[in-house]
Amino acid sequence: MILADLEIETKLWSSGYQLIAGVDEVGRGSWAGPVVAAAVILPHNWPLPPKLADSKLLKPLEREELARIIKAEALAFAIAEIDLPVINREGVGKATQRAFRLAIRKLKVRPDYHLIDAFYVKNLPKGRQLPIKKGDQKSASIAAASIIAKVHRDRLMKRLARQFPAYQWGKNKGYGTKSHQSAIKSFGFTPLHRESFDLSFLGVHFS
Repeated sequence: MILADLEIETKLWSSGYQLIAGVDEVGRGSWAGPVVAAAVILPHNWPLPPKLADSKLLKPLEREELARIIKAEALAFAIAEIDLPVINREGVGKATQRAFRLAIRKLKVRPDYHLIDAFYVKNLPKGRQLPIKKGDQKSASIAAASIIAKVHRDRLMKRLARQFPAYQWGKNKGYGTKSHQSAIKSFGFTPLHRESFDLSFLGVHFS
């Protein structure tokens, strides 16, 4: 497992930036439910907890424990949800950008630099942000954001799964697994599926 570290943050701190926000999203590729983004500002020289890594590489209990530590020790963190109507109306790309901006705005302190997994955030000065490919495997701040966003969204999808148990969202989190595809073919789409996604290959239509 590749563990994230503070190398990028340390260089930025040394350059005079004090409050560096790591930003990441979860659920962009899911077929159902919201997109969730998180922003996290870590303290300087934060003692890295064990197994701080890309949230997708961690076991659920590991993510839960790391999320607890991050929330307790971060200088600030915020979580933003963008719900289905916005995703269907604007598309998941614009919805993800909305989630990024909202998470940043919700921070209790204003960051002076932003590290984002893969994407620039629109309407933020480019000189104050750095998109990093596979950033959740490299930057501790992005990894921390990835973890708390995933823990939040996983809990949400488990709650939504109680309304539509046949689709097994508690396990697949709304992604296009074989079991999820099979449920759609058997029972059709729910009101929580993303109409903006082209799922016509399933041979099922939104009513």
